[in-house]
Amino acid sequence: MSAEHHHGQDHREHDHGHGHSHEHGAGNERRVLVALWITGGFMLVEAAGGFISGSLALIADAGHMLTDTGALALAWIAVRLARRPADEARSYGWHRAEILAAFLNGFVMLALSAWIIVEAGLRLMRPIEVLGGPMLVVAIGGLGVNILSFLMLHGAGDSLNLKGAALHVLGDLLGSVAAIIAAIVILLTGFMPVDPMLSVLVALLILRSAWKITRDSAHILMEGTPPGLDPDEIAADLVKNVEGVDNVHHVHAWSLTQGQSLVTLHAHLADGVDGNTALSDIKARLGSEFGIGHATVQLERGECTDSGHDRLH
Repeated sequence: MSAEHHHGQDHREHDHGHGHSHEHGAGNERRVLVALWITGGFMLVEAAGGFISGSLALIADAGHMLTDTGALALAWIAVRLARRPADEARSYGWHRAEILAAFLNGFVMLALSAWIIVEAGLRLMRPIEVLGGPMLVVAIGGLGVNILSFLMLHGAGDSLNLKGAALHVLGDLLGSVAAIIAAIVILLTGFMPVDPMLSVLVALLILRSAWKITRDSAHILMEGTPPGLDPDEIAADLVKNVEGVDNVHHVHAWSLTQGQSLVTLHAHLADGVDGNTALSDIKARLGSEFGIGHATVQLERGECTDSGHDRLH
């Protein structure tokens, strides 16, 4: 059995992709940095308002904004790292830094949602008196800040990292809406339990999105098969549509980061088939049919003894 190896992509294609990624990353970095300064600055205002009014709800929300600030800082660092070029120690570069940040942010939001629910239960049993006036003023300011930050992050594309950061800000945005409603109810009726009741509602809304981001980022970190890609389907498609390929096996598909799928596979060629032509056709088919821009293909000839379906080889 002979083998012909091909690694990487055409240099022009790689340079174009890297340039586009670099430009997109720079834009995302600016968005996250602006959102970081806005959120961090208002966190100090909200904390001061909470202490002045004696509102534990505002102090707790300031603590929530502190976690947002940390999440945005983490997201910003991850975006910067992802733009760094590959080196000897990291041949694929730093793209996974964004996925790791997304996982950490999602996990923190799961924990924060659980804490809100527990804390709300305690407050329902022992209501805390809140000054509705100062609470309303600060909550309205917080809503404006969170809307601005969320719009900055929401327009940054499909990055899981930025989705995780945006989820933190969305949680605060919903928290501000809940605080405004609670403050109005408290001012009109004096009904203090409305604050923890609305907090539970916000936590439940956040919980679903937090779980999805944590699950999706963990799937990428575990090198799971990207959604929509089936190794068996890829193998069958190549055999059917690439002339001279009579067997495809050991197909592995995973994601470097969201939207960047990688594939390795073995392709067995019939006698007399030109290897370079078959290789070009395989890569073209992977790109056009499955959107795979980076593939490592091992071409085989003659008798092949390893054409089983073992995914671990």
